[in-house]
Amino acid sequence: METMSYEASPSRYKDGMEYRLCGRSGLRLPALSLGLWHNFGSVNDFSNAKKILLHAFDKGITHFDLANNYGPEPGTAEANFGRIMDESLRPYRDELIVSTKAGHEMWPGPYGDGSSRKNLIASLNQSLRRMRLDYVDIFYSHRYDGVTPIEETVQTLIDIVRSGKALYAGISKYPSHLAQKAYDIMENAGVHCLIYQGRYSMLSRQPEENGENGESVLDGVKKNGVGFIAFSPLAQGLLTDRYLNGIPEGSRAASGSPFLSGKDITPELLERLRRLNDFAKERSCTLSQVALRWLLDNPAVTSVLVGASSVEQLDTNLRAVETPALSPEEYQTLASLMK
Repeated sequence: METMSYEASPSRYKDGMEYRLCGRSGLRLPALSLGLWHNFGSVNDFSNAKKILLHAFDKGITHFDLANNYGPEPGTAEANFGRIMDESLRPYRDELIVSTKAGHEMWPGPYGDGSSRKNLIASLNQSLRRMRLDYVDIFYSHRYDGVTPIEETVQTLIDIVRSGKALYAGISKYPSHLAQKAYDIMENAGVHCLIYQGRYSMLSRQPEENGENGESVLDGVKKNGVGFIAFSPLAQGLLTDRYLNGIPEGSRAASGSPFLSGKDITPELLERLRRLNDFAKERSCTLSQVALRWLLDNPAVTSVLVGASSVEQLDTNLRAVETPALSPEEYQTLASLMK
């Protein structure tokens, strides 16, 4: 292990980061959290990943979000995070919120995927070893697998919290009616569901849509005192200036990413993005800053997960916290521009 040479910035809690209570709990999360879904795996430059992560902490980002399968290769984002913990962040462990998840395919065979008790507990144990941690702050069921009884999955989350291997539990990407069932089971057991993680952006509005129970995900979190954290707030880069003139070489859409296809980038979408970019310019902001501000202004949103491939990109996103709130008139304008 390297000798620690990193000292966190003394002004990390004075640079303007906002900390918000997460649902009906005493836990505060930064308005922007750092997601390690992309750019932190074994195929990426470790020194750059470390630089981004430490810069994030220096700027007041205390929450780092992972999952067992983040990489690529799966598991390597957690392993790299564990290395950074040992090299630099170990003295600051009590200032950090570290989350991870399990539920998507991770290893071969019938137990390396899904929402069973076997998978969740085995996966968490692996994650703790990779990240060199005794516990995580938040552990999520990454998805509802459609097979495992929800009672089994949720009871496992309850038991994990009671074991001390996670301080809080959350769910991700559950349909609203099953999310409500999970909230009820946890509440009855005396282990409140802390947080729901869902895909949400100006271009992806599923959390607002009513489910089988007649309520949306956002309705459910507000009613049950659950926090909400948005992932993919920039729609895999669409809500930046990167695609305004088409699909650039080397972009996610050009490289055959399973999360963003070139077929999705239609002339109609490009025209909408250009209109949104013009709106951002009128506010002296970037398109990404307006997209993040739009989420941050929603009272149901506790935190927004941003990714970054460079310190400069992270700093651009961080300026969204300082951007003035959108006025009611601006909301109406954006609603018309998004149609």
